[in-house]
Amino acid sequence: MQLVVGRIGRAHGIKGEVTVEVRTDEPELRLAPGAVLATNPASTGPLTIESGRVHSGRLLLRFEGVRDRTGAEALRNTLLIADVDPDELPEEEDEYYDHQLMDLDVVTADGVEVGRITEISHLPTQDLFIVERPDGSEVMIPFVSEIVTEIDLEEQRAVITPPPGLIDDQAEIASSRDAEAES
Repeated sequence: MQLVVGRIGRAHGIKGEVTVEVRTDEPELRLAPGAVLATNPASTGPLTIESGRVHSGRLLLRFEGVRDRTGAEALRNTLLIADVDPDELPEEEDEYYDHQLMDLDVVTADGVEVGRITEISHLPTQDLFIVERPDGSEVMIPFVSEIVTEIDLEEQRAVITPPPGLIDDQAEIASSRDAEAES
């Protein structure tokens, strides 16, 4: 099975290094020197990591055969893909691979069916479940512990406690003007 573990950003310096947006919780394992990664687009790879380092909080990688800024710039926006054993599980108990979460049924804590996870969107601040509702519409559920309270892989479901307005039209609007008007 293949997992996206990073996206190549801009070139760094003139010797072929690139910045990498890390998309794995295990960069020391997936993005280590010697790792051979498939790419999307496939025409840019496979790429073998020659060296890596952290500079100003960003991961910098150098790939075998990429020796200058021009070569590094040609890799920009390439997705880095690692082959992973489908039976392998993340190290932490509350971590999941995307393939484990896809197609889970989403229900509220009181058992109301919300839909089925059809996509997982990885954003800089948090991940989102894209959930297809029974009527065909979609709702986005932030994958944070305050909302997604349980992942049950055996039962193939994700239990959520959504705040008002997340999955319905019952949003509670609170403003300081409302509080002043009530005083």
